Order: sequence, then structure tokens, then C-alpha cells
Amino acid sequence: MNNETILVTGGAGYIGSHAVLALKCAGYDVVVLDNLVYGHRELVELLEVKLIVGDTSDRTLLDNLFANHNISAVMHFAAYAYVGESVTDPSKYYRNNVIGTLTLLDAMMAASIKKFVFSSTCATYGIPETVPIPENHPQNPINPYGASKLMVERMLSDFDTAYDFKSVCFRYFNAAGADPNGLLGEDHNPETHLIPLVLQTALGKRESVSIFGTDYDTSDGTCIRDYIHVTDLANAHVLGLEYLLQGKDSTVFNLGNGNGFSVQEVIETAKEVTGKEIKVQKCDRRPGDPPILVGSSDKARTILGWQPQYCDLKDILSHAWEWHQNRHA
Repeated sequence: MNNETILVTGGAGYIGSHAVLALKCAGYDVVVLDNLVYGHRELVELLEVKLIVGDTSDRTLLDNLFANHNISAVMHFAAYAYVGESVTDPSKYYRNNVIGTLTLLDAMMAASIKKFVFSSTCATYGIPETVPIPENHPQNPINPYGASKLMVERMLSDFDTAYDFKSVCFRYFNAAGADPNGLLGEDHNPETHLIPLVLQTALGKRESVSIFGTDYDTSDGTCIRDYIHVTDLANAHVLGLEYLLQGKDSTVFNLGNGNGFSVQEVIETAKEVTGKEIKVQKCDRRPGDPPILVGSSDKARTILGWQPQYCDLKDILSHAWEWHQNRHA
């Protein structure tokens, strides 16, 4: 056991709560900071960790938090993450994702805390030039959400040069699935992710699920995406934290499954897992949707020794299905 205390911002959200669970399993003490705009208080209560309700842009609250808790490092998940909304309301995204993070970094610096694990995204790459995408792929985000995450990555790089502030940035692909023990899962409002939308349709909560584009240059004409199990994602964050606590240098890792699944494959596998008919609606392509988005996670495997346990689409869907049935029964 170790007695390090880790602050997890956004720890009441989907990926953040799974990271809290992984940290607890690894023996860390955890404090969660979440404004509960999208997070769920009951998830934090289930995990039996301290919840501070507040915002990363509240400097006074952050100063008090760091004064009252002996925090060794920060894991930062608190961000708005709806791509479409970022296009129609970029101000909200730059204010929260960029200024909120800068305020947090300044408060950490004032408290002499210089270890930071950052939840970034494959959206910083934009339209891929090569697949699978390596970490040194050019970063040309095509929406304000991706741009806001790239801005934070740049800040972290500059903070390292100027202040010896160490960070690990995880750029991840499509987080999916749920805690295999059924404790946690994905519950967004509004929901925009394919797997929960498919499962809600299976549950009769939705009339149908939309397929945006069936004429892509892929095996079945639908988009291919890299779905990574949220538990594997959370475990990678613990490894990234341990890497920093060992005094290693700042770096960036992709987190993905390394192979993609098409929209059609997800729907077919969901029918198999749920035993339900799932009605689909074929729609036009969405602007800015690349045909294939798959990441290379070789670096995380090599340097962190990360070994994803749930690469099978069936496992990802089965865990999610169990959670959705319990959640919406």
C-alpha cells in the first residue's frame, strides 16, 4: 500500500470514476473535485472517496483544497467533451477546458505540486494521414474541442520547459464499456456515444440508432473506430501516474485498442450480446468524420507495460449491456 493522495478532477464522470476505482484498487487515497454538471454524485459515493463539489476555475477553492490535503499529483478529467457543442459554443470550451486547466496548473504550482496526468484526445490529430495513428502524427484538430485539448498539451510542454512541471498526456480513442463488476458505467445526458445509443435502442429507450454514412471506403461502408475498454483506460492512467511518481520525464501516449470496429459491426455484435432487434436509420455522413480512426498504442505498451485486458468487442458490449440493464431497469 502507498499513502499518496491523488486529486482527480472530473472524478464523478464516466472515465474519471473508473480512474478513481483503479486508483483505489492500487492503494491510493483519492480526493475528487467535480462540479457535477455532467458528473454523478452517486458514483463517487459508491466509491467511498471524498468529493469536493466545485470548479477548476475557482482559484480560492483550489488553494484551500491544496492547503488542506497533502496531494502528490493531479489526474485531470474535468472537461466538456461534446464535439458538436464545441463548434456552436466554442467560448464555453475554451473557458472551461483551457482557462479552467490553466487556473488548476497555477494553483498546483503555488502548492509545489508538479505531477499531472492529463486526459487528452485523438481529436487533437484531426483527419489522420496514416492509420494506425502514432504519437508523432501531426496535430491539426478540426473542432474547438480538439483545439482546446491541444492547447493544454502545449501549455504542459511549456510548463515543463519553464518550471520543470512533469506531465503524462493520454490521447485516447473511443472509451467504451463499463466496470466488469457492474459498479460503474457510462451515463451521459445528452448521450452521443455509439455504444450506449445502440444499447438504449436495445432496451427500447430509443426508437432507432442512426448510422451516419454507409458509403465510406471501408469493408461495410460504415466508419471504423477504435473502441477501448474504460477499465483498460483507467489502468493506463494509474501506470502513467506511477511513471511520474518514479521521477520520469514528461511524455505523451496514445491509448487505443490498436484495431478498429465498424459502426455496423458494433450494431451486429450488440444484437448478439443483447438478443434484441436493433432498428437502424441510415443517414448522410457527418461533416468532419474520418472514415477510419485507429491509434497505435505501442508506446504505452512498451514504456508503461500497459496490457489491455478487454480488446474483444463482445466483452466491451457485454459489460456495458449489464450496466445499462441495471441502470435503466
